[in-house]
Amino acid sequence: MSLDYVLETIAKRIAGDVVWNESPGQAMRKWRMTFNASQSDVAKMLGVSTSVVADYEKGRRTPGTKFIKKFVQSLIYIDRERGFPLIKELAKGLTVNPDYVMDAGDFYEPVSFDRLLKLTDGILINSFYPEVQVHGYLVTDSIKSISMHRGNEFYQLLGLSINRALIFTKVRSGRSPLIALRIAPIKPNVLILHRPIRFDPLAVSLADSDNLPVIVSTLRDEDELIKNLRTLHSRAI
Repeated sequence: MSLDYVLETIAKRIAGDVVWNESPGQAMRKWRMTFNASQSDVAKMLGVSTSVVADYEKGRRTPGTKFIKKFVQSLIYIDRERGFPLIKELAKGLTVNPDYVMDAGDFYEPVSFDRLLKLTDGILINSFYPEVQVHGYLVTDSIKSISMHRGNEFYQLLGLSINRALIFTKVRSGRSPLIALRIAPIKPNVLILHRPIRFDPLAVSLADSDNLPVIVSTLRDEDELIKNLRTLHSRAI
């Protein structure tokens, strides 16, 4: 399981709930109590007085985005100190099993295809040169994603790759990912295959037929690939 992915997803869910709520203060109080944290616990983490937290919860102050982010980080840190009892429960409600997701993130700004090639030390396998931009990435284990997903889980995974580069690791020939994407109603902006053992000619044909840009990353390992991608975005945690 990718802990960073789980924490980022849950943090965004909490922050979004606070921002979207007609009474942000009530939402903050709800989440504080859900995490079984006192006002003094949160105030200590934020470096403010307990009365400041109380003012936000009662609507006497309106939280800005930076404060909400720090507030959510404080709740997660408190839960971390306790062994993540609540995070583990919240993770069960994620639409995609985090065991399949190694890492995910959004870029500060759209990234060109040329830059993505350099970032991944990639080779374009298509017969055409795409003019696309990507807004983020999702790295997943190809064996688990394709062979172990059931029902709509694979399509849910693809839903997270909209406007992103979908990256498969532990690739053998590239045939299975391309066949799986062939019948999928949702496709990523770019497909990246990390160090396939060999590349099946059928995979090339399918990629061209579907007009799906495919990059073969030659970076030495998955950690280096993820490290490079992370240089272009910031996490919620």
